[in-house]
Amino acid sequence: MSIMSVTRQFRASFLSDNDLNKLYFIMTVTTRFAPSPTGYLHIGGARTALFAWLYAKKMQGDFILRIEDTDRERSTQASVDAILEGMEWLGLDYNKGPFYQTDHFDRYKEIIQQLVDQGDAYYCYCSKERLDDLRERQRSAKMKPRYDAKCFGVEAVPEDIQPVVRFRNPQQGTVTFEDNVRGSVTFSNAELDDLIIARSDGTPTYNLTVVVDDMDMGVTHVIRGDDHINNTPRQINILNALGVTPPQYAHVPMILGDDGKRLSKRHGAVGVMQYRDDGFLPQAVLNYLVRLGWSSGDKEIFSVEEMIHLFRLDDVNKAPSAFNTEKLIWLNQHYLKEMPAEEVAEHLLWHLDNQHLDISNGPKITDVIEALRERAKTLVDLVASSRYFYEDFIEYNENATKKHFKTATPDILQALHDKFSTIEQWQEANLEAAIKEICDELDLKLGKVGPALRVALTGAAMSPALEVTLALIGKSRSLERILKAVTFNRAKYA
Repeated sequence: MSIMSVTRQFRASFLSDNDLNKLYFIMTVTTRFAPSPTGYLHIGGARTALFAWLYAKKMQGDFILRIEDTDRERSTQASVDAILEGMEWLGLDYNKGPFYQTDHFDRYKEIIQQLVDQGDAYYCYCSKERLDDLRERQRSAKMKPRYDAKCFGVEAVPEDIQPVVRFRNPQQGTVTFEDNVRGSVTFSNAELDDLIIARSDGTPTYNLTVVVDDMDMGVTHVIRGDDHINNTPRQINILNALGVTPPQYAHVPMILGDDGKRLSKRHGAVGVMQYRDDGFLPQAVLNYLVRLGWSSGDKEIFSVEEMIHLFRLDDVNKAPSAFNTEKLIWLNQHYLKEMPAEEVAEHLLWHLDNQHLDISNGPKITDVIEALRERAKTLVDLVASSRYFYEDFIEYNENATKKHFKTATPDILQALHDKFSTIEQWQEANLEAAIKEICDELDLKLGKVGPALRVALTGAAMSPALEVTLALIGKSRSLERILKAVTFNRAKYA
């Protein structure tokens, strides 16, 4: 019995979940996230990374980032940068890595040669034409296409052919493993092929490099998408051939779009950084991702600390999860409302810079966040709504002026200007009192005065409370805008 098995049984027999974070484990739990740098960090990959990160954190273990860049034609530095940026934005810190598989080619060659030397791998000289013909004959016979091991044990080496290397898969028996999500999973060895572990140019293939890296890096728990589950028995057989106890596996279900099909670009953003660009907070994205396939009672809102404390692989659902953008927006609104304004500001600053809004001449951004956060769905909304606090607008919203300037004469706006000019302490309470006084003096309801003042100050019909809006815009800028509205109103509607 392996140390992992003993440790697992010990924990199950004597420990409650509340004790797990307090125990010094005999063996350090090590998980990894191993993306291929052939594109952006996909939202499904981000969820896999999150689950692996949470499990390592919960078990006080190690979390490795490994870049699987052996596909030299498709791997790009831009994709590597996108992965690193996405991990940093989500706050999924790794305490080991990033490691790059292209740095380990010598090690892979060593293991390939070891497998050949011990008879668990062999050189295959079959041409593409022969393999195509073999597969076609097998399909015609309604057989599962698989290599027929023609080159296994061949002593006469053909000349001028660069062979591939195949792993000699066991021909009898089964491969059974306990999946932490799916339970017991069994594959028949008769269904498995003698897979290629080295191409004709000598470069290793995925199933070989993954096995070597997981072995060398001491990975104890492989948490990955269930699209890899068919690779697992092959990898276990290679590990067995190398005399290494396989890690624990957990295959999480895929994420579907709201139409039940695999999540793709047609469903909207699928790259993690697109959600940043669209104005989502990383806390909201993490909270949403953790609930895609995992639950802890009826709870919906989780801090990162709560995720770590409550997360269990046993609670991951077997069924695919459907991505719901409206639910993500709801979570984002929650975090915009509830997070300290200073934390929201940290993320908002990137959007302010990206949209070229200079906030150096205006109110504190945290005060603006407090004023606007109730109505905002995203950080992009916050930037758009806060622009008039820092920049003078060029045009009025036409519908707003038609509706509110027509019903409010220039004299009303002039009266507001004159009243505000006398205020020495430009504070919300004084501004609110001044507006009420104007309404009383002119014998008008606030509904006649307030909307026109709001359009004069912001150019549109929506803003926080008038006294808040005035206080944030400031006295001189507010008075200038009201005078501008008087002139506009007289020219257009008088």
